Amino acid sequence: MKKRAISIILAMTFITLTFNQVNAQIGGDNTYEFLNLGNSSRVVAMGGKFLAIDDNDITLAPNNPSLITPEMDNNLALSFVDFYQDINYGFVSYGKHFNKLGSFAATMQYVNYGSFTYADEAGERYGNFTAGEYALSIGWGRQLDSLFSIGANFKTIYSSLEANSSFGIAVDIAGSYSTPNDFTVSIVARNIGTQLTTYLDKTEPLPFELQLGLSKKLEHVPFRYSILLTHLEKPDLTYDDPTDPDDNVDPLTGEPLNDESSLEDISDKVLRHVVIGGEFTPTDNISLRIGYNYRRRQELKVDQKIGTLGFSWGVGIKISRFQFNYTRSAYHLHGSPNYLTVTTDLGAFMKKR
Repeated sequence: MKKRAISIILAMTFITLTFNQVNAQIGGDNTYEFLNLGNSSRVVAMGGKFLAIDDNDITLAPNNPSLITPEMDNNLALSFVDFYQDINYGFVSYGKHFNKLGSFAATMQYVNYGSFTYADEAGERYGNFTAGEYALSIGWGRQLDSLFSIGANFKTIYSSLEANSSFGIAVDIAGSYSTPNDFTVSIVARNIGTQLTTYLDKTEPLPFELQLGLSKKLEHVPFRYSILLTHLEKPDLTYDDPTDPDDNVDPLTGEPLNDESSLEDISDKVLRHVVIGGEFTPTDNISLRIGYNYRRRQELKVDQKIGTLGFSWGVGIKISRFQFNYTRSAYHLHGSPNYLTVTTDLGAFMKKR
């Protein structure tokens, strides 16, 4: 069974890399970029867009379906993000287990871009219009044995920008390896799909990403660390800014300066794939979280005042049958978005009755 599980996970990885060329573009070259927005307060607090933590948390399922378990039956999660200006987004997830079919998690994800003024080239105004994007996903997870699990999401995507709209479909596939001593490794291939209807008669690629993550809870300390590797399908995540001088090239001769600069470049390229996070749980009712995203810090920093860009922190509090999670993540010196996620087990209320 273990060899079979490993074969399935490796096959999923091979298929996704074949389907999506290794030189796939990111950031601005894809449609439906809202699919990459961090929704779960717990996930964002630890720096990333997904987590490899096998503890029956339904808020992790939308981005890692291999973590969907029978224990999520009747679990409900609501998430809201107060982003910049009038933009807000979030999701609602509900889990259900069927003895013969397996475990499922349905998620409705949305982003609301707010209201815009409708005006022509001459500045004549004709009222307002709105814009938003939505994705409905059905996730399925299955435990192959005591160590291996697999899962998949099927997504239908709708995007509406003024009078224009687009419709698409996508799937996520994932596999996880979890041990009894709280060590988990997950591999996730996200957003494999296509547009069915386009905006301007031009089909745009979806934001495909191949991710690898691991987490480990320490044996004698109530602390868990998380290491995420993002965009494994694209080795180089750097970009060339024509307005910035190249510090690694002599401005007069055009020759490379030294090997040390090259080593720094290699380190920079490697670290742009790495996200680290930690979770401290002194009691069963309180969790303190922190994360660091190197790539975000490098891309969004202002050299005169870097501040805490790339860092995130959050807290989780359990009150009665509800789990409240709050997070702030620093994207810009202008301010940090607020993330709020609430989860509960509806089945517990039914049992009480």
